[in-house]
Amino acid sequence: MKITIDIGNTTIAIGLSKTGETIDKIYRINTEKNKSSDEYSLLLNDFIKDCKEVIISSVVPELNEVFRDYFWQRFDIEALFVGTGIKTGLKINSDNPKEVGSDLIGNSVAAINLYSETCLVVDLGTATTFTYLEKKILKGVVIAPGLTTSKNALVSQTSLLPQVGLEAPKRVLGTNSVDCIKSGLIFGHASMIDGMIKRIKAETNTPDLKVIITGGHAKIVYPYCTEELIKDESLILKGLLIILEKNRRH
Repeated sequence: MKITIDIGNTTIAIGLSKTGETIDKIYRINTEKNKSSDEYSLLLNDFIKDCKEVIISSVVPELNEVFRDYFWQRFDIEALFVGTGIKTGLKINSDNPKEVGSDLIGNSVAAINLYSETCLVVDLGTATTFTYLEKKILKGVVIAPGLTTSKNALVSQTSLLPQVGLEAPKRVLGTNSVDCIKSGLIFGHASMIDGMIKRIKAETNTPDLKVIITGGHAKIVYPYCTEELIKDESLILKGLLIILEKNRRH
C-alpha cells in the first residue's frame, strides 16, 4: 500500500493506493496542531493497516515530526516530504522558490501530468489560491481568503451577525440575515473566482486556458461558477502519487 498525505491548515487528507497508479480510498480528518502523537496514532491506525511507501505534503510544520515518527515507528518507513531537493518535473518561476507551498506543488504536478502543461489550478481551502502553469513552469500565484476564513472573519468581527452554514441560498438577494450572509459568501466567492479567471486569461493571453478546481470547498462553490471548470477534489493526492514515483528509493 502506498500512502499520500496532504496536511493542510484545516483538514488532513489521506489517500490510499494499492498499485501506485490511482487513489483507491480517501480519508479526511480535522487538523489539530495540539493533538498528541498518541492521539494521531489512534486515528491513523483506524484506516492505515499497511504501508510500503508514504509521501507527505505539509503546510503545518508542527505536525511534521508527528507523522514522520508514526510511519517510522509503526512501519519502519522514512516518510518522503515534498520540499527542497525532491524531483517533481515542475519548474518554478518565483522570486523565492522556497516560499512556494508543497500543496501548490502537489496540485501543479497533477495538473500538468493529468490535464495540460499549460493550465490554471484553483484550490479552495483555508485560502483560495490560483496557480498559473505554462509549459510545466509555475509562472505565478494569487492568494485570496478562503470561504471558511472569510466567514469566520465576518462573523467574529460583527456582533449582530449569526453563524451560518456554507450552502447557497435560493436567491442572490436575501431577505434575512442568514440568507444575506450565505449569498455574499457563496455567490460572492464564485464571482471572485470567475473574475480572477477572466483576469488571468487576459493577462496571459490564454482565452482557452484549461482550469481545474480542487480543494475541500470546491464542491460547494463549483456549481455557481460560470467559467468552464474541471472539478477534481483529489488533485493533490494524485500529484503526490506522481511525485512519489519520480522519487522511488530503489
